[in-house]
Amino acid sequence: MADKAVRANLKMKLRAGQASPAPPVGSTLGQYGVNMMDFINPFNEQTKDMQGSELTVHIVIFEDRTMNFWVVGTPTDDRIRSALKIDKGSGRPNSEKISKKLSQADLTKIAEDKARDMNTQDIESVKKMVAGTARSMGVEVEK
Repeated sequence: MADKAVRANLKMKLRAGQASPAPPVGSTLGQYGVNMMDFINPFNEQTKDMQGSELTVHIVIFEDRTMNFWVVGTPTDDRIRSALKIDKGSGRPNSEKISKKLSQADLTKIAEDKARDMNTQDIESVKKMVAGTARSMGVEVEK
């Protein structure tokens, strides 16, 4: 079977289990002439156990008006802020550090969750990526 011609590649941020025909879903998918319920129902079913999380969804729409989508989990910086219960990172991460430190337990948990979205199962590599994101936010990681 030949690959289908791609009409559009879209990326949206949606709350898990809460997609509806209202914007941004309806207005975005409607302009490509696809049946939005072919996205809304499977998305809500697939993400119902992550209720309330903000997820990034990648949607590929083909010329024949069919589509594929996949969900990428919560961004790393959001996970770090949630673990530390802070609103934002430092505006000057090199000189001003956040008073709370990210524990090794939190680092490992975030890395394990994030590994599902990555192309590796090497948790140590993912932990280094998460630690780098934390540093860029002015958050120190406990040794």
